Amino acid sequence: MSPTVSAQPRTIRIASRKSQLALVQTYWVQEELQKHFPEYTFEVHTMSTQGDNILDVALAKIGDKGLFTKELELGMLNNETDFAVHSLKDLPTNLPEGLILGCVTERENPADALVVHEKHKDKQLDTLPEGAIVGTSSLRRLAQLRHHFPHLTFKDIRGNLNTRLAKLDTGDYDAIILAVAGLHRLGMSDRIHQVIPPEVSLHAVGQGALGIECRDGDTEILELLKALEHTPTAQRCYAERAFLRTLEGGCQVPIGVNTKIDGDTLTLTGLVASLDGQRVIKDSIAGKAAEAEQLGIQLAHRLREQGATAILEEIFTEVGREH
Repeated sequence: MSPTVSAQPRTIRIASRKSQLALVQTYWVQEELQKHFPEYTFEVHTMSTQGDNILDVALAKIGDKGLFTKELELGMLNNETDFAVHSLKDLPTNLPEGLILGCVTERENPADALVVHEKHKDKQLDTLPEGAIVGTSSLRRLAQLRHHFPHLTFKDIRGNLNTRLAKLDTGDYDAIILAVAGLHRLGMSDRIHQVIPPEVSLHAVGQGALGIECRDGDTEILELLKALEHTPTAQRCYAERAFLRTLEGGCQVPIGVNTKIDGDTLTLTGLVASLDGQRVIKDSIAGKAAEAEQLGIQLAHRLREQGATAILEEIFTEVGREH
């Protein structure tokens, strides 16, 4: 059913990053909305973000607040675009005044994936040789993998998905860690050598889901976006985002999560790890899915009581707070 707010359906402007993965995700949103609302026209407007432009510095050193979102958000606040499509894991948990998370789409597999150089095609994480070079730009992945596989060597890797795969294939790395969801969406599932189980690496907050950000109070856009909302995914991601927000962690802090919904019950597992992987604090909480955010807040407080605060303060001192 079409929104009744606007008597004259207009052209809706969608903001997107220019990367191949961002565009695949945005075009999917565009096509789905066009199917639901043929009387509207949906246009994609692309732009580069700071995170796309600075490729020679580790993500953690740049400061990650809005690293992949700020330019898109300014476009909405200046009324140049109507909503923006993000990988939800890139969207900060505190949004600028005037903007809200209007929709969360159905989640792809949120796990991390091991992708190996062909000389290691018979290996998995636990059988890679000592000193093998594993590429990741994520402190979350780094801390957890260091904890489980201290014999491996970890090296920063930046660039879009194709750039990272090229660096792997030319032999700069023995293996790299990527998101299963991104490889699926780009039709590269054949590159997934191992889906890393949650016992080894809890995924990033929001990983695998798309978050659509729009202006607060824009009832026409919010009504349109309802067509793509996936309630179970939204509940899982709201729990994860509340957990991260309460811990005051940005995307570049070793905080991992895992969520599942069984009937009306949501179970959230959360983790905080030191950068060297030596200390890992992990716990779970279960409760009503309808109270997802409260569960995230409660679990964050529980981890703080178990020592997460000290670990986070050390990390903030080393790599800087979100700024």
